Amino acid sequence: MKTQITYEDLRAMNPCYHPKEIGISSDYSATIPEFIKEYRDKVKSKEDILWVLCREEYMSEKDMRLFAVWCAREALKLVTQPDLRSINACDVAEKYANGEATEEELYAAGDAAGDAARAASGAAWAAAWAASAAARGSASAAAWTATCAAAWDTQIDKLLTYFE
Repeated sequence: MKTQITYEDLRAMNPCYHPKEIGISSDYSATIPEFIKEYRDKVKSKEDILWVLCREEYMSEKDMRLFAVWCAREALKLVTQPDLRSINACDVAEKYANGEATEEELYAAGDAAGDAARAASGAAWAAAWAASAAARGSASAAAWTATCAAAWDTQIDKLLTYFE
């Protein structure tokens, strides 16, 4: 895993705006925690921090899945009566990340959470889609979907714990 991020790394990601627009010089290099702390309030959208770091270059598949599960669980907390299929998808995704569930169980749980999302609306929809994304191992999708109901700063704080 890469522990540093550079200007060249950022440019190679083809961002929608140039790093220099937020003050990143062409000789920039920092640790991931330094990058997060310095630029979390300078990026055009806090989502950009997640977009940069939720990649296999910076996080293991296990950590990305566990972060996705955390994001989905945060969204589920905001739903009065979350669908049990969504809760199960988070549980199975966490077990899978820890080597305690099969790929078949994971896909079945993700599909069930997707079905729950299609039957829901509002925050329940967001929570169910976040759970489905978590089961599929998509940290960025789970984080983005969870923001329909949760704050970016909370997610960035949690993401930071994977790098400190």
